[in-house]
Amino acid sequence: MKKITIAIDGYSSCGKSTMAKDLARRIGYVYVDTGAMYRSVTLFALRNKLFNADGSVKTDELERRMPDIDIAFRFNPETQKPDTYLNGELVEQEIRSLEVSSHVSVIAAIHFVRTAMVAQQQKMGLEGGIVMDGRDIGTTVFPNAELKIFVTASAEVRAQRRYDELVAKGMPEPYEEILKNVQERDYLDTHREVSPLRQADDALLLDNSYMTIEEQNEWLMEVVRSKGVARSEE
Repeated sequence: MKKITIAIDGYSSCGKSTMAKDLARRIGYVYVDTGAMYRSVTLFALRNKLFNADGSVKTDELERRMPDIDIAFRFNPETQKPDTYLNGELVEQEIRSLEVSSHVSVIAAIHFVRTAMVAQQQKMGLEGGIVMDGRDIGTTVFPNAELKIFVTASAEVRAQRRYDELVAKGMPEPYEEILKNVQERDYLDTHREVSPLRQADDALLLDNSYMTIEEQNEWLMEVVRSKGVARSEE
């Protein structure tokens, strides 16, 4: 059976990554977290002082340093999910910090960064059999993906999820600051000049504001089965 490409796009903190990871595991596909790639570039820029005092990026210097950025995913047998590595260093927790979240939309809007990341993502998906999530997977990276899903939820629900996630990781931040960050990222993601966040014309809409994880997973499996893809254990 031919393996398809599944593109999951949507707003920040909608649970896209968790959803995509679980789906890939259940159907035996490879998962690629594109958001983690942009977060890794952002972490690199923060560590190397590539932001100006006003929050803008030192683009000339970042472009020069792009060849120094190597991003890889390695399967974690304990979590049964892939971890993100930046230049050989495990950065899965660091890239989820509020500091990175507050700067990633600016980095992701830079043309040469997106060009480099999209090229890597397209190479990863040449053979199909992947689940990839991000902001422009169904519109730019894989416009011909056989299955596209666009995920949304209210900003307040997403901020609460992000707050709970950070608390669980021992990295608490004020809810009001997280909500402000979510709203700012929504604006930046939907208004950027290069590959803005939008729902592809042929994408299925999933509003998971009030869905349980179980309800969401069942919905996903139904649409995946409709494409002729079965669970890996089926």
